[in-house]
Amino acid sequence: MAKQERHILALSGGKDSAALAVYMREKRPDLPMEYVFIDSGCELQETHSYINRVRAVLNISITTIGGGNPEDRKDFLWWLKAKGDYLPSPRNRWCTEVLKIIPYNNWIMDKCHEQIVHSYVGLRADEKRERKGNFRRSDDFYQHHPFMEDGLVYDDIKELLESSGIGFPAYYKWRSRSGCYFCFYQTKREWLGLHDHHEKLFWQAAEMEKVDPSTGKQYTWCEGITLRELVNIRDSIPANAKEITHGQEKCPKLTHALSKCCQSISFNLGNIIRKGGENGT
Repeated sequence: MAKQERHILALSGGKDSAALAVYMREKRPDLPMEYVFIDSGCELQETHSYINRVRAVLNISITTIGGGNPEDRKDFLWWLKAKGDYLPSPRNRWCTEVLKIIPYNNWIMDKCHEQIVHSYVGLRADEKRERKGNFRRSDDFYQHHPFMEDGLVYDDIKELLESSGIGFPAYYKWRSRSGCYFCFYQTKREWLGLHDHHEKLFWQAAEMEKVDPSTGKQYTWCEGITLRELVNIRDSIPANAKEITHGQEKCPKLTHALSKCCQSISFNLGNIIRKGGENGT
């Protein structure tokens, strides 16, 4: 008997995945697409509002994985304590693994056991990525990049969002990307934007910055400066309008890191599905 095939599009709360949802409905209305949102439990309210807007405009069902069901998981503060107050960083993105990858893997194993999974990702043709087109991680897991395959770039994504009535997330007025409110990839100016738009969350993040009593090393979100110090010198931090133009202009290091993160999720999903089949679990 042929295996059942599942088509899954993960919404991040950002513009590209939302535009991909619009695009796939127009391009492949025949696909029984399923939509999921992996909630870290640390998302901005604007992110939740945008997910709800996508749901309403497209009239689709979106399954929330993770943070929407806090009783089923350990939250970020639990993990931070377990890590000895060692904050995640570009060199050690443990938060991505415990808040995104593991919950998604668990969901895939529970819901897609012994099925073929097609995952659709909104990487654009004008983004520099290490992989392009379709690729295969196991016999039962495929990832597709429709925007890359069809040559869609930022202007196309903008048109899809505006013509559909979804528009852009509100946080793009001061922030360049979706993600947790304390994301360490934020620029200093974006941290100050968090202070201005969500002051309570800013100070919650500031409280997470600790000093290791045994070494005297200080764990900070921004290299070389605490968030409290950052507020005190805010007038000396230059604004960079390009960083907050619909997330279009980003640091090359950030783009590379997000690509690596995407690779990690894909690699783990493929291996989880393959091993599950081998173990018969």
